[in-house]
Amino acid sequence: MSLQATIAKLLLKLPAGMKVKMAGGKPVTIAGRTLDPNFQFIAHGAAQQPPMSSMTAQDGRAASAAGLAMFGAKPEKGVTWTNFDIPSPDGHNIPVRLYKPESQDAAAPMMVYFHFGGGVIGDLETCHAFCTIIASIVKCPVLSVDYRLAPEHPHPAGYNDCRVAYEWTLKNASQHGAPAGRATVGGDSMGGHLSAVLCQDVREDGIPMPDLQLLIYPATDLVNELPSKTVFGDTYPLSTDTMDWFMGHFLPADMDRSGYMVSPALNPKLEGLPPAIIVTAGFDPLADDGPAYAQKLEAAGVSAEYKCYDSLAHGFTAFTAVVPAADKACREIAVMVKDAYAKFEA
Repeated sequence: MSLQATIAKLLLKLPAGMKVKMAGGKPVTIAGRTLDPNFQFIAHGAAQQPPMSSMTAQDGRAASAAGLAMFGAKPEKGVTWTNFDIPSPDGHNIPVRLYKPESQDAAAPMMVYFHFGGGVIGDLETCHAFCTIIASIVKCPVLSVDYRLAPEHPHPAGYNDCRVAYEWTLKNASQHGAPAGRATVGGDSMGGHLSAVLCQDVREDGIPMPDLQLLIYPATDLVNELPSKTVFGDTYPLSTDTMDWFMGHFLPADMDRSGYMVSPALNPKLEGLPPAIIVTAGFDPLADDGPAYAQKLEAAGVSAEYKCYDSLAHGFTAFTAVVPAADKACREIAVMVKDAYAKFEA
């Protein structure tokens, strides 16, 4: 661990009141929600650094990886993992990481997980700790996918990798102790978006749908300006400025944003989709996307369990080592998934 990371973690152990005093003097409250003091302290420090929107995609990746490494949690005990590649039909290999708990439930489907990062940043390390939490609590194997990123590979290249990994899982799950021909999908932010898109896309193509979709602060509507995009437009680590930077790299300029491959919430045909667990953060431009999509799914007869963590910020799955409330939330999410799995077996 670097000296900077050690100092940061020591400072985050200070009493909440002292952290607030060092990060602006008073709690950050927006629209009746008060930001977790640990997130406030981290955001105050991050504000001294150049915004991601001022960087190239490559520099943004490096800065994000360095920042997240400072706050990375240790993996859960009793979970092992293996890195390997899945061959893609177009000739490239897709790096993946397969997590397995030591006491795996043979009836629990494998979860295919997609990391956050706006389609521009992130890799297998981005969601490493959280994937071990899911594997440990749900007692299922988790396949984390290192899909291709923009601008080198604009949409739908990354999605295509996710689709290949999902179909690989349907064919190979039984080799890893999970039920054959079944899988669930999940992800946070862009990973949640890709999960929602995948559920609709495989339905269109007549491929077996996931048993469950776990969508954590997903972007589901890239056409309409929902209120949270303004109210929480200047929050850390995601702002509307950063979102625009991501989408400027991720989406081809001439792509229609109203189709389900970009805005799954705008699909008028949501009937028959897999049950969903949708989780949002309070301090997030995307805070309104989750509940709006949950309501549309419920209206279409799709079960959608929704929960918002009002005091947390976007990206909280990557802050479990330094934000206790984020760690608690991630474990609660994993329990929600475990409870959903129990219904499969009932």
